[in-house]
Amino acid sequence: MLRVPKTQWVASLANATRNQSTSARPTTGDEYQYLQRSKIPMLHFQPSLPRLPIPELEKTCARYLAAQQPLLAPDAFERTKEAVQQFSQGDGPKLQALLKEFDAKNKHTSYISEPWFDMYLRDRLPLPLNYNPLLMMNPDPRPQYNEPVLRTTNLVISSLRFMKSLRAKTLEPEVFHMNPAKSDTQTFRTVTSLMPSIISTYVAYTFKAFPLDMSQYQGLFGGTRIPEIGKDRIYRNESSRHLLVLRKGNMYAVDVLDAEGNIEQPATLFARFDRLFNDTKTPAADPLGLLTTENRDTWATARTHLTQLGSNAKSLELVDSALFCLCLDESTINPDNPIPAIREFLFGDGTNRWFDKSFSLIVAKDGTAGINFEHSWGDGVAVLRYFQEIFKETTTAPFAQVGLQGADNQSRNAIVPIDFTLDDRVRGAIRTAENNHNAIIDSLDMNYMKYEGINKNVCKKQRISPDSVMQLGFQLAYYKQHGKFVATYESCSTAAFRHGRTETMRPCTVATKAFCEEIERRDGVKKSAAELREMMNQCSAVHGQLTKEAAMGQGFDRHLFGLKHTAQKHGLPLPAIYQDPAYAALNYNILSTSTLSSPALLAGGFGPVVKDGYGIGYNIQDGYLGSVVTSYKPHRNGGEFVDCLRAAYEDIGKVLAATAPAPKDK
Repeated sequence: MLRVPKTQWVASLANATRNQSTSARPTTGDEYQYLQRSKIPMLHFQPSLPRLPIPELEKTCARYLAAQQPLLAPDAFERTKEAVQQFSQGDGPKLQALLKEFDAKNKHTSYISEPWFDMYLRDRLPLPLNYNPLLMMNPDPRPQYNEPVLRTTNLVISSLRFMKSLRAKTLEPEVFHMNPAKSDTQTFRTVTSLMPSIISTYVAYTFKAFPLDMSQYQGLFGGTRIPEIGKDRIYRNESSRHLLVLRKGNMYAVDVLDAEGNIEQPATLFARFDRLFNDTKTPAADPLGLLTTENRDTWATARTHLTQLGSNAKSLELVDSALFCLCLDESTINPDNPIPAIREFLFGDGTNRWFDKSFSLIVAKDGTAGINFEHSWGDGVAVLRYFQEIFKETTTAPFAQVGLQGADNQSRNAIVPIDFTLDDRVRGAIRTAENNHNAIIDSLDMNYMKYEGINKNVCKKQRISPDSVMQLGFQLAYYKQHGKFVATYESCSTAAFRHGRTETMRPCTVATKAFCEEIERRDGVKKSAAELREMMNQCSAVHGQLTKEAAMGQGFDRHLFGLKHTAQKHGLPLPAIYQDPAYAALNYNILSTSTLSSPALLAGGFGPVVKDGYGIGYNIQDGYLGSVVTSYKPHRNGGEFVDCLRAAYEDIGKVLAATAPAPKDK
């Protein structure tokens, strides 16, 4: 299961809270309607993006064995080597030829895109915890702007400005700048905008700037995953003018664009959200959103029945076509213990959510905000870009100011309750969904670790990769807890390629295994701090190489997946490599990890991908390492793992401290 990809691809928002504006901004013309009017057309680089490469079969086999070696006993590893050799000399070349043939006929896309979309839409597991991740936003640094109605108004305005720029194709193209000081410049924009699209990407490379695929951005707004038996479908509508707003489980269609498609005035939107925040309507007796927490076939069956009652088909159309979902919550956050708020935003009790929407913007009654998004339409690069853009604008130059008075002459017509006709069968389905969801969330344990002994600056001074240090901590923690090593997943974006998706990076390596065993060794002559540091350097070097390979489309997981899909598509026997228990074990990710690094982000989280696994959303900041760890009781002890994780970073920190380079003489 995929989570939000690594964000080396996303430009930093280091200046996000600089130059804060408190003066009113114009709310007329294009300056209000559009977030960006890019000098470079949004899709300028798209035609010249390189295609996702199909790795050489021999290299994929070697990389696969390297990932298996630290996980397998010697005799099991020999059996896996035999299966791989048989594959590389037998079925593999034939499947490779068929995959290349398919790829050559579909040059508009990547070899992984279609089967990857298909995999998501065919999975029948419930969306919350299994798929939908959470990005929780930092508060506005100016406390008065966190007033919930004001923050909601500003977040919605910035969201609509982003959407209108996206649809007008005037958003800045997504570009990863190796050295922003030299490439994130007007010169770069002028030169590349003058180049023909067919070569523009290669011109960008000369600036050490890497344009990224933007094909998934269309899925952000007006989209919903519709449950159907066997395989869901994605529905999109580009003509709607309303949001789906949920408040205490009650559902509303709220107009946010006028008849001409222009964003309504701040005072108008403020009045509408103020009315809903202060609505005295009681909580919904039968909150329909609970059905979106169900098994997808179960929900598909219930939805089919639901559409046959009264005017429910029209009500569902209002839900499905909404630009996005806005959830106005009752919760608050305690900065000293963010776990309850993270739980609420990640899954909650299901009554005030519609998990099928492309994304939900959640705003709590203290102004805490976050994004919960459905994963089948995209991998998170588009969501993170949107998330960062709206945070930056709302915290530096918001349109709705403190003291704004609401004014709305169309309030009655602009806020329409979405009502449904329910019968006993639907009510029974809602109760069942509620019981199922509660059983799952009651078994979910969530723990938070904040370790201040190591941080981004420490790693920089030590000339070691921060990500490799964090991943080494996960390996050491699990080894401390269980005395063994398991399949570990780290997501890496391949958005540098046309219709790239993600690749799996495998952080459990021969190098990390050797380091962990040495740290925990209790007998014999132990290695010195200098020797341990050299082992850490080797871990970092291997980690860096694997990350580079994954980002360049040279990992092995997607390639093997593509070859397996090719065999199934052509009705060919499944090769022995896929029937080897080691293949299933490697894809049973006990440790599923994903990192985010952004000034906009307070925390990120997701559920474990297997019942006896850990879901680890982590980030490394200037002052600390942070991890949100999820697990299911009684299958794993998340609190104990976090204790081991803290001990692991203490061990790593001791090695770093003992081998720190001497300060330079001034």
